Amino acid sequence: MEKKIKFLVAGIVVLFSIILVAGCTGNTPSGQTSGNATATAVQPEDSIKIGYVLWDSEIASTKVLKQIYEKAGYNVKLVAVDAGPLYQALAGGDVDLSISAWLPTTQANYWEKFGDDIDFVGHNLDGAKIGLVVPSYVNISSIDELNSVSDEFDKTITGIEPGAGIMSTTEKAIDEYGLDYTLLSSSSAGMTAQLTKAIKENESIVVTGWTPHWMFARFDLKYLDDPKGVFGGEEYIGSLARKGLFEDNPKVYSILKRFYWEPSDMNSVMFDIENGMSDKDAAAKWISDNPEKVKEIIGDDSL
Repeated sequence: MEKKIKFLVAGIVVLFSIILVAGCTGNTPSGQTSGNATATAVQPEDSIKIGYVLWDSEIASTKVLKQIYEKAGYNVKLVAVDAGPLYQALAGGDVDLSISAWLPTTQANYWEKFGDDIDFVGHNLDGAKIGLVVPSYVNISSIDELNSVSDEFDKTITGIEPGAGIMSTTEKAIDEYGLDYTLLSSSSAGMTAQLTKAIKENESIVVTGWTPHWMFARFDLKYLDDPKGVFGGEEYIGSLARKGLFEDNPKVYSILKRFYWEPSDMNSVMFDIENGMSDKDAAAKWISDNPEKVKEIIGDDSL
């Protein structure tokens, strides 16, 4: 009987020890501590969401930036949306950053609506332009001549996605110039497909166009003069961030701030993609060809 009591006492001691150890080490949820101790785990900062629009130019730049961030050690998720939802996502903090801001004219309406809730980081490309574009063999040179040859163009301007800033600007141009034309919504790829077909058949076509774009390297094109200045002057492409990104991750912000390249850089990536290279491989090729520029963009933590 005495031996059974000793075994029982010993078992109770062992059980109590196990419970005590478990209570001190194993039962606290991840990222928390027991008692009054302060939590030491932090939210991982190695993931980034980049929003972009599906223009050929923005596909090229965003795929390059994605690989630059990956070289710097970050996991990157890309979110493709129209321009309006992109600005809304930045303002709401649903994406971290974007390099798809065409300003001051193309996306002026979105900046006016959401700009107060978005951090403008800086330019990532200068010398951009938007307008109405025709093949060089077309005999007119100005927007205000379009009505005189409207039948030649089937009274149609071939556009891209309906949410794009260039589409609303073109609608404004139709009103300002009193054009007897319909703006046909399509997509960036659809527009260039129609342009390619028309040029192959030596037909007249007018499209919503912008530079940088590979189509100016592939075809002999011209902008129609815009005497009323509806499409504005020289554009730039801007880098935007959600509010608080600088405080949350200064290194991510500093890489974004340093990302800047020339129209010739963007054109080279777009042209490789158009010639059949995947956007991933085209971006990797540019990075491989520009190691010093990439090193400068990644830089250090200073701003």
